[in-house]
Order: sequence, then structure tokens, then C-alpha cells
Amino acid sequence: MKKIAIIILLCFDLISVSGQDLSVKSQKVIRNFIETIKTKNKDKIANQVIFPLEREYPIPEIKNKNEFIKRFNEVFDNKLINDIVNSKIKEDWSEMGWRGIMLLDGEVWLSYEGEVVAVNYQSKFEKKNLEELINAEKNSLHESLRNLKRPICILETSKYRIRIDDMGNEKYRYASWKLQQNKNEKPELVIQDGKFQADGSGGNCSYIFKSGNYVYECGIIEMGEDDSPPADLTITKGGKEIVYQKAKIIK
Repeated sequence: MKKIAIIILLCFDLISVSGQDLSVKSQKVIRNFIETIKTKNKDKIANQVIFPLEREYPIPEIKNKNEFIKRFNEVFDNKLINDIVNSKIKEDWSEMGWRGIMLLDGEVWLSYEGEVVAVNYQSKFEKKNLEELINAEKNSLHESLRNLKRPICILETSKYRIRIDDMGNEKYRYASWKLQQNKNEKPELVIQDGKFQADGSGGNCSYIFKSGNYVYECGIIEMGEDDSPPADLTITKGGKEIVYQKAKIIK
């Protein structure tokens, strides 16, 4: 099973258990976590984090403990620390089935063993950094692709490099190049008005793009078999599959 990504942990399609029904074990886990956060001891907190700790793309993930300690204040700013320390265990924390335990609307996620699985909260520093990184990435693209809201991901199959961007209003854009092409070049294919589709409660999802009789589906596979790729590309024509390629997630 692959590590749960931030974007997946935000899909609350599972009915949460009310705070009053938190198990005794979960209450102890939360209480211990709050006490650890109170110390503001970066080394101690880092020991509870599952790495890599993902940040919203294109902010780089935090790969290890040393990097976490250096970037601690970017993630756990005073507001988040205060929110955690002042949280009420039976009111502000919820069990979310196999996903773990979440604070409020998913600002922080813990495993049932007390590990920090994800931090979806975004500090002022990260918000500013995110905007700067998105603008820098826009400027690195071919001029025809610079009108995006935010980047989603870059995939690579054995033949193609695929870029998916959020265009706003729940619309997505597909752009692809042959692998030997430079990302600064004009893409070989661009499809607008794609849609996002969550595939069940396991975390898998797809971005679907239609161009005439062709449908391009980019799947992101968070839960699959041991030999499942992290992503894939399926192209159908008139409902018949004509291309299937495994893909890796580059960014």
C-alpha cells in the first residue's frame, strides 16, 4: 500500500466518528501528541513524523528528519501549534476509519499509533512560497501553457511526459510531450476542460479528458496491488481501449 497523499486525505468520503466516540487508545494518542507539540522540541516532534512529509505541489516534500527540523517553522507555525495545544480532544479530533485520526477539518492527521501522517495546514510562509513557486513554474513553461491556476502533477510513461494543471472552476488541462522533447517546448497535445473523478474511498482518483472520439484517462493509484504502478494512462477511442501505459509520478 502506498503512502496516503495529502490530496487523498482531504477526500472526506468516509463518515467520521464523533469525538465522543473516540476510543480510549485514540484519546491517549492525541493527548501524547499535544504534550509533544507543547514542548516545541523539533527533534522530538520529528521522531513522530512519517517521511516524506508531503507539501502542496510545487512546494518540495520534506524528505527526512534533518530537513524537517530545518523547515519546522514553515509547517508548524505559532498558529498551528496553538490550535493543536488548545484543541479539545473529544470535540476537535475525530477517528476516520482506516485513514487515522484528524484534527478539525484535516489540518493534521495522525495514525492510530501516534505518527504524524500528514499536515494539510498551510502557514503564511508556505502560502507565499507556494505562490512564488507557481509563478516561477508558469514562467518556465511554453507561453501557451502559462494561464493556469495551479499545477497538479507531472507523469511519465515509457513514451510521454504528461502535465496536468488545475485551470479553476473544477476544470483541468492535459498537456503532453514525447519524452525527448523539452518541457519548455510547445506540447504535442493539449486537451482542455478535463474532470477530476474520485475512484471509491481508497484514495485512487482519475483525471479524464475528452477530445472527439478519444478519451484520455490519467489514473493516480494510491491503493492497489503490490505490482501496481503509481499512475497510468489509458486512451480509448469510441469506448475501446487503444493504449495503456504505466506511469510514474515525477512531480
